[in-house]
Amino acid sequence: MNADAPSPFAKKALGLLGARLALVGFATVLVWMLARGFDPSAAFPPSPMLLSLSLLPVNLISLWLVIRLLRVDGQTLRGLFAPRRGVGLVADIGWALLWIAVLYIPFVATIIGTMWILHGTNTFTAFETVFVNPDAASVTSPLWALVLGIVAVITFAPLNAPAEEAVYRGYALSRLSGIWPRSIAIAACSVAFGLQHAFFAPTVDAMIVYVVAFTVWGIGSSLIAQKQKRLMPIAISHFVVNLMTSSPAVIFPALQLSGVIPA
Repeated sequence: MNADAPSPFAKKALGLLGARLALVGFATVLVWMLARGFDPSAAFPPSPMLLSLSLLPVNLISLWLVIRLLRVDGQTLRGLFAPRRGVGLVADIGWALLWIAVLYIPFVATIIGTMWILHGTNTFTAFETVFVNPDAASVTSPLWALVLGIVAVITFAPLNAPAEEAVYRGYALSRLSGIWPRSIAIAACSVAFGLQHAFFAPTVDAMIVYVVAFTVWGIGSSLIAQKQKRLMPIAISHFVVNLMTSSPAVIFPALQLSGVIPA
C-alpha cells in the first residue's frame, strides 16, 4: 500500500482497534457482573481466569472482523500468517523463542521502571500489593475453578494470540503504515494494545504499569512483524506467553484438590 492510500483504510484500521478495545471492556464488565451474582462483594476486575474466559467471544468476533476486512481487500487471514517460502515451522518456532527473550528484557525493565516512578524506594515491596487484588471476583470452588481453568487455557492461548496479532500487527499496522509515518502507525497500534491491558489490571497502579509495559511490548512486536514481513513467529511467541500466563488457572486448583496447598 502506498503513501497516498485513501483515508477509508485508516478509518477501518482505527475502527478495528476501537472495536477490539470496546469488546474487551464490555466482556470484562459483563463477566464481573455475572460473578457478582454469586458474590456481591467481588471487586473489579475479575480474576485472570475469568478474564481469560471472557476473551473467548471477543477473540472470535475480532477474527471475524479481520476476515471481513481482509476479504474486501482480496486478502485472507491465512495470508497474514503464512510462512515465507522456504521457511519451515521449526525455523518459526526458533525465531519465536528468540523473540520472547528479546521482548521480555524491555518489558520487565519497563515494569520495574514504571513501578520505581510510582513507588520509588518501596518499589519491590509494592509488588506484593500492586499486582494482587484478593477481593477480585473469582471462583472459590477448587473443582469448578479447575474445570473453568481448563476451558480457559484451551480457548484462551490458541485464540488470543492470532486474534491480537491479526488486529494489532496484522490488519491495523499494515494499513496505517501505508498512510501515516511508520513511527506514528506503530505508536498508535502499540498504545491501543497497551490500553487493552488496562482492563486486566488488579489495581489502579497496576493499570498504569500494564498500559506502559504492554505498549512497549507492542512496539517491539510491531518492529519484529514489519522486519520479518509476516506474523507467524511473533504469533507463536504470543501463544507461548499466553500459555504460560494462563496455566496457573489449572495448576493452582489442581494442587488444591490434591491437597498439596490448602483450598
